[in-house]
Amino acid sequence: MNSENPADIWSVIIYIAAVLGLIGIMLGLSYVLGQRHKERATGEPYEGGHIPTGSARLRFSANFYLIAMFFVIFDLEAVFLIAWAVSLREAGWTGFIGASIFIFLLLVVLVYEWRSGALDIAPDGKKILKVMKRLNRKHEVADKQNV
Repeated sequence: MNSENPADIWSVIIYIAAVLGLIGIMLGLSYVLGQRHKERATGEPYEGGHIPTGSARLRFSANFYLIAMFFVIFDLEAVFLIAWAVSLREAGWTGFIGASIFIFLLLVVLVYEWRSGALDIAPDGKKILKVMKRLNRKHEVADKQNV
């Protein structure tokens, strides 16, 4: 602490005082100039003109969380690859081989997830077509019986 210049300490103190003063001014102006009204939905969270109905605790499908995990995994992959691309010259061939192994392993995992059906979160299109054909046949039979 003895080696620090007192002017440096004063500049930090002045900076902190300026920040606190600015915060006080902004809070004070918002209090003085802000609107004051009390309506039916004013005290509700996320006031937007509509009174909320039901619970905010919704149950999500497990597929939602699965897709969120895949997003995080592949988003981190992008971060690692960008860091590798930035340091490409410093990493040399060793870094290139390491990144190639990393990309290969990610592709293996992606193919495994694809084959195991982890990426199939929506109904299969063929199943939908079968159900539609079956429903159309039932409607045709019902139409013929009604005529």
